[in-house]
Amino acid sequence: MLVPFSKCSSWRKEECVCTGASRGHSEIDKIIPAKMGYDEVLEHLGGFGRYQKKIYVLLCLPAISCAFHKLAGVFLLATPDYRCRLPFEIGNNVTYELPPDVLAMAYPMDSLSKKYSTCSYLDANYTETYFNGGTPAKEVVNCDRWIYDRSRYESSTVTDWDMVCDRNWLRASADSLFMVGVMLGSIIFGYLSDKYGRKPIFFASLVTQVIFGVLAGLAPEFFTYTIARILVGATTSGVFLVAYVIAMEMVGPKDRLYAGVVCMMFFSVGYMLTAAFAYFIHDWRSLQIALTLPGILFLSYWWFIPESSRWLISNNRPTEAITLIQKVAKSNQVTVPSDVLDKLVEEDKAALESDKNEPKPSLLDVFKHPNLRRKALLIFFDWFVNSGTYYGLSWNTNNLGGNPLLNFVISGAVEIPAYSFLLLTLNRWGRRTILCGCMIFAGTMLLSTMFVPSDMSWLIVVLAMLGKLAITSSYGTVYVFSAEQFPTVIRNVALGAASTSARVGGILAPYFNLLGDYWQPLPLLIFGAMAFAGGLLSLLLPETHNQKLPETIADGENFGKVKTLPGEDGAERAPEEMQVLNATVEAVNEKRPAEETDAEDGKF
Repeated sequence: MLVPFSKCSSWRKEECVCTGASRGHSEIDKIIPAKMGYDEVLEHLGGFGRYQKKIYVLLCLPAISCAFHKLAGVFLLATPDYRCRLPFEIGNNVTYELPPDVLAMAYPMDSLSKKYSTCSYLDANYTETYFNGGTPAKEVVNCDRWIYDRSRYESSTVTDWDMVCDRNWLRASADSLFMVGVMLGSIIFGYLSDKYGRKPIFFASLVTQVIFGVLAGLAPEFFTYTIARILVGATTSGVFLVAYVIAMEMVGPKDRLYAGVVCMMFFSVGYMLTAAFAYFIHDWRSLQIALTLPGILFLSYWWFIPESSRWLISNNRPTEAITLIQKVAKSNQVTVPSDVLDKLVEEDKAALESDKNEPKPSLLDVFKHPNLRRKALLIFFDWFVNSGTYYGLSWNTNNLGGNPLLNFVISGAVEIPAYSFLLLTLNRWGRRTILCGCMIFAGTMLLSTMFVPSDMSWLIVVLAMLGKLAITSSYGTVYVFSAEQFPTVIRNVALGAASTSARVGGILAPYFNLLGDYWQPLPLLIFGAMAFAGGLLSLLLPETHNQKLPETIADGENFGKVKTLPGEDGAERAPEEMQVLNATVEAVNEKRPAEETDAEDGKF
């Protein structure tokens, strides 16, 4: 669940930093303006005061509803056990179970799964004489109708529209297109919320989500259902991510990391609650509508949730922003000095003028420099792997064996300790250590499933859940780590591209899971191999914890390099030393004649 970098306020966007964790479970992600004038106002408002806490909790609750929609596909697209409907099975009272001797005479054996085929049956004259003969027919016929085991799922989109066998790709496409909607929504609603304000876009997204969520439950066929789900996916960006940004813009810098992680825990609660709905509601249409209707409750927020003060200031509406700040101060029983408010408006005007005069960087600037290009490609791959593995494991709980509902709940529950782990270690152990360690651990756990006997499904579940825990932690880390790798002038563009890489991973994840229809362990092995490779490759990235972050393109190119100064002591210089040295040289060169500068060009 990711917050796109476009969610940064347009005000001083170049100073945005990454302060959150997770996704998505995407995303992207938890990006908001760094230390500036408004942060000073927040200090006078009491930091994370009573008013901010109340609004923060209200804005975290929509994360639960958005989790419903992102994870609902596990149950909406659930595939129960099924078999071909045989020619003599007529009417609606046919049951899934058949005696073993009938199965042996009716279905060929699948050579890969070592089970009776579910997509073909033996071409025979199914008479009493044939069954008593004991010799199965040689010819095989492909199915055109199926019988489903309805003991666990009364109905799903799969059973209603027969999305099995050679139509199973429709299953994967439904989830994949949902993620396309998420990607488009992060772009569209990010732009709209910057242009028209956080509050109106939040409510427009919420209304759209409720309408199309109900429409998806009433869809008469697959096409209508998929279009509705794409639009619901897009609105998860408008609802959760815009709400997330409003919440984070009200939190001071020292509380922002904790506030961001706790907000993601609300998403994890919604993750687990989805299973509670599925436990009591076994019809997919009723389930889809039931998961949508709680969104109506958030319409009452119109009377409680304010517009973002940061957005009001950045859009030349300082009077409204100051009125809101004074309201917050009154609620928190504090006073904001008038000179602080005047300074806030003045800084905003100066920042807007600075933005107009600064050249706009492009993604091409990242790829023009070899070291920066190498780091960017590694980071893009990390985002792709983390997103694909996170969503792949989240949507694959039905295929692990055992109780699917219990698997699903555990998959959501492990996210809580994963986020808690980040809070305790992210600022102590370093970003690279956690990212690489968690990805390698996740890869090892998932790859280990290939050695587990098929009758030990509980061990496969344990290994998959350990992998899910680790990849959730690494997914949270990659946001912070990536933002610190890129120089300030290009950070917005580069993280936007990284977020797109994550979306591609989420879009492809359902197709990886589809391979489990042919060999059950294969999706886990693919995700494990990608996570393990990503963890090893990330060792090539420089550590950023407690380092001076790069600001210019030159800083970004030098960051992570080990340089030698010829003609002096030949000593190697750390990346942060080289930044200082380069800045010094640039300052000196500005004061010297051009010919002298050219003569010594390339010294550093």
